[in-house]
Amino acid sequence: MAKNLVIVGAQWGDEGKGKIVDILTESADIVVRFQGGNNAGHTVIVGKEKYVFHLIPSGILHPGKICVIGDGVVVDPEVLLQEIEVLKSRGIFRPEDLLISKNAHLIMPYHKKLDTARERLRGDNKIGTTGRGIGPAYEDKVSRCGIKCGDLLNEGDFRLKLKANLLEKNHYIKTILHEDGFEIHEIYHQYMTLAAGIVPFIKNTSKFLHEAMGFKKNILFEGAQGTLLDIDHGTYPFVTSSNTVAGAAATGSGIGPSRIDAVIGITKAYTTRVGEGPFPTELQGAEADRLREQGGEYGATTGRPRRCGWFDAVAARYAARINGLDGLVVTKLDVLDNLDNINICTGYRYNGKVIDDFPTETSILLKCEPVYEAFEGWKAPTQGVKKFDKLPKKAQAYIKRLEKLAGVEVMMVSVGANRDDSIMIKDPFK
Repeated sequence: MAKNLVIVGAQWGDEGKGKIVDILTESADIVVRFQGGNNAGHTVIVGKEKYVFHLIPSGILHPGKICVIGDGVVVDPEVLLQEIEVLKSRGIFRPEDLLISKNAHLIMPYHKKLDTARERLRGDNKIGTTGRGIGPAYEDKVSRCGIKCGDLLNEGDFRLKLKANLLEKNHYIKTILHEDGFEIHEIYHQYMTLAAGIVPFIKNTSKFLHEAMGFKKNILFEGAQGTLLDIDHGTYPFVTSSNTVAGAAATGSGIGPSRIDAVIGITKAYTTRVGEGPFPTELQGAEADRLREQGGEYGATTGRPRRCGWFDAVAARYAARINGLDGLVVTKLDVLDNLDNINICTGYRYNGKVIDDFPTETSILLKCEPVYEAFEGWKAPTQGVKKFDKLPKKAQAYIKRLEKLAGVEVMMVSVGANRDDSIMIKDPFK
């Protein structure tokens, strides 16, 4: 029986979704990226080869699997073409394996300038964006002046929309941000040149997915970022500019929500965060440095060092509720192999009381102190282990404790960066 499966991050992103999507693509026919832009970086390691994807779904490494960039994604065509060229140079890319929604919005040069200039003006109050123009592109989408991938199919329409946008953007950029504006002919010619490379992939992907479901195809929906960065449900304003939760898989790909069969959340065995904003279990000093170095915690997109902390079960329960999680994948268990002691946050102390629900208000979360449950480390290697019952007993107990605290069944455990370093407990497609 065919199944439609959604993969989402259950923390602040960087949970290892790329690797898990790559593994599950074995059972899928189609992989759909449904939100975000090239502010996300999904890393997949196969043997000695490392691949980093920013827009193309991680399933592209499997020949014959159709990869779809859905309606909810914002696309920088220059970045997309660079990604395609890298795959071509490594003998991987097949044109027939990629589709781009005609309704996906384009990131324009003025979006990037707006992004970086606003961050500069915010000073100490900056959000911590990647500067890729993601937020301003979504702003234009919501304010109904965005330019879609489908507009590249009609040069006249594209030029008219670009001209109208630049009248407003240039005024704001010059007078408010005190930056140089843009010439219409430069952007027009740049994007018409780029269009030649991506127009062959632009399709009605919603219709394609509907028809694929009729043919009983297995479809895997790949989210970017994480639940706590969701524009509505995350730690606002220190969030991304799109809906990162499972519900966005329907709106971001053009299918009905009733067609989703299961939702799987990805979480690290500890917690990380990139950028600004509250982080209750964050570690400082030598402890944080040890986790960061052991886990290679540097952003795949920006290279920024990630903030590191203990596993947060309060956040995990919240992610389970918001996404309706049916299963959990725990990644990077091996990073904890050499620790004498490990802490798990089971609640927050706020105003003298212990709370067990995740507050999304920044002012409250900043004042929350984690309540820890101490856990003895297993002090033994987990990388290379293929079965759950072959893990060190204390590592098994740790996973079972995370499972109980989150209230969600653990279906897979990752014990290394490579594709093969995974323990499948229960295949979500089966």
